[in-house]
Amino acid sequence: MNETKRSKAGQYDAVIVGAGVSGILMLYKLRQQGLKVIVIDGGEGPGGTWHWNRYPGARFDSESYTYGYSFSQELLEEWDWSEHFAGQPETLRYLNYVVDRFDLRQYMQFGLTMESAAYQLPTNSWELNLSDGRTLKTRFLCTALGMLSAATLPNIPGRQSFAGPAFHTYYWPHEPVPLAGKRVAVIGTGSTGVQVISEIADKVDSLTAFQRHPNWCAPLHNSSISKTEMQQIRSRYQEIFDLCRSTPSGFLHGPDRRALADVPVEERRAFWEALYASPGFGIWHGNFRDVLVEPAANAEFGAFMAEKIRQRVHDPVTAEKLIPRDHGFGMRRVPLETRYYEAYNHDHVRLVNVNDTPIERIVPEGIQTTEELHEFDLIVYATGFDAITGSYDRIEITGRNGLKLADKWRDGPVTYLGTQVHGFPNLFILAGPQSASVSTNFPRAIESSVEWTANFVAYLNQHGIETVEATREAELAWCEHIKDGFDRSLLPHTKSWFTGYNSNVKGHETMRYMVYLFGAPAFRKRLADVAAHDYTGFHMQ
Repeated sequence: MNETKRSKAGQYDAVIVGAGVSGILMLYKLRQQGLKVIVIDGGEGPGGTWHWNRYPGARFDSESYTYGYSFSQELLEEWDWSEHFAGQPETLRYLNYVVDRFDLRQYMQFGLTMESAAYQLPTNSWELNLSDGRTLKTRFLCTALGMLSAATLPNIPGRQSFAGPAFHTYYWPHEPVPLAGKRVAVIGTGSTGVQVISEIADKVDSLTAFQRHPNWCAPLHNSSISKTEMQQIRSRYQEIFDLCRSTPSGFLHGPDRRALADVPVEERRAFWEALYASPGFGIWHGNFRDVLVEPAANAEFGAFMAEKIRQRVHDPVTAEKLIPRDHGFGMRRVPLETRYYEAYNHDHVRLVNVNDTPIERIVPEGIQTTEELHEFDLIVYATGFDAITGSYDRIEITGRNGLKLADKWRDGPVTYLGTQVHGFPNLFILAGPQSASVSTNFPRAIESSVEWTANFVAYLNQHGIETVEATREAELAWCEHIKDGFDRSLLPHTKSWFTGYNSNVKGHETMRYMVYLFGAPAFRKRLADVAAHDYTGFHMQ
C-alpha cells in the first residue's frame, strides 16, 4: 500500500505477532508487568495452529494434560479434558477459554498480518506495516509465528484447473465439507495425511492416497477421560509437570537407559510389544537409548515396526509400499495413528506410490499420473509446510543497516539461543528455530522460553536498558552447538522438516540445522546460566 495512505497508530512497549500458544502466554506475562502490548493475528480468533487446522482427525499427539498451560493453578482446577489426546475443537475451546479467563482478548486484533517490519535506528524502535494499512511502532517485536504455519502446495502443473473443491489441510474450510458419496484424493502421507485418511476412510465413496515417502506410524491408543480420572490427573499435576521437565522430550516418556545389546532378544521384544500397545509417544521417546542414535539398533527396531505393518495390512503389495526404505524410525516426525493401516484393507481405499507412477498434472476431472487418469470430486493437499523458518521468510523483516532476515537465513537459521539474531535489536523470537520448542513437547518448552524472555524484558526495564541484541560471537557459537547435536544423531541422514528439507520449496534441498537436540532440560539449564551471568552473549545499551 502507498505510504501516504498509511495512518499512524500509537507507540507500544511490545507487539506480539501470533495469537497461538506462545503468543497468548507472552501477552499474559507482559501484561503482568504493566506493559502496553498488542497481539496481531491473521486468523478470526486466537488459537494459532488450532484455529487454522480444522481438518478431520486433527488432534494432539501430546497427552492433553501435558499440553495445557501450567502457569495458573486456578486454570488447572477449572478445565476438564475429555480425551487423553484432545481433538482440534476441544483444544481451540481451551485456548479461547484461557484468553477470556485472563481477560486478554481486549489486547488482541484479528484478521491482520504483518506485511513488513523495519528497525529504526533514530528511535530504537520497530516500525510495522500491517495488512489494513496501519503502521505500528513498538520497542520490542515478539514473533510467535508457529513452526508449522507456512503451508506449501506441491509443484504439480494444472492445480488451478481442477473442477471440484481442493485445498491444503491447513486451510480446511470452517464450514462442513460434504464427504459422503465423494471420490476423494489425499496427496501426502505425513502426519496430517495420516490423520485425515484415518478419519475419512469410512465416510467417503472412494479414497486414493498419493504417497511419495511412507512414514513410520505408531498407534495413538486414544481414550476418553472420565470425571474420576480427571480428578486423579488434577491431583497429580505437579508430578506430571515435574516428569515432563525431567525428560529430554518434555513428554511423559523418557528414554530407557539400557543399550539394546544389553537386553536379551526375548526381553527387548516384550518391551517393544508393550510400547506398541501403549498410548502416545512412548514408542518414540521411551525406547532404548540407542535406538535413535545407533544405526544397528535403529534398523532392528525398524524391522519390528515393519513386521507390525505387514500384520495389519492384508495386501502384501500395499504393506510393502507403506514400509519406509529411505529413513530409520524416528528420523522424521512419527505420526500417531488410529486405524490408519486398516484403512487400506477397505476395497474403496487405494494407495498410489508416486515414485512408481508420478503425477503428471492436475486436470479438471482429477489427477493424471503416468499410468492412468484418476477422477475425483475433492482433492486434499496434505503436503506439509515450509517448516520453522518459512513463516519468517514470507515477511520482510529488516534489521540494522538494511539487513533482511530472509537473506541472513538464506542457508538456514542463525540465532543465539533460538531467541535473538545479531543485527536485529529488540527482536525476540518465541518458539523459533534452534530452540527446544521445535524438538520437544511444544507447550512445556515454550513456557520455559516465554517465561525466560519475559523475565529478560523485565531485567532490561529494571536496569534502564533501551536495546538488546545477540552478539555475533554468541550467535556463531550457538550455531556450532546446534550442529554438534545433529552430528551426534542420525538426523543428517534423512530428508525431513527437522533438517529443513521440503521438495516444494526451491532451495530447501540442503541440510539446515533447525532444531535443538540436546533435550529440554539442557536447554533450560543453558537459559538459566545465561540469565544468572547477567545475560551473557547479549549486547545491551
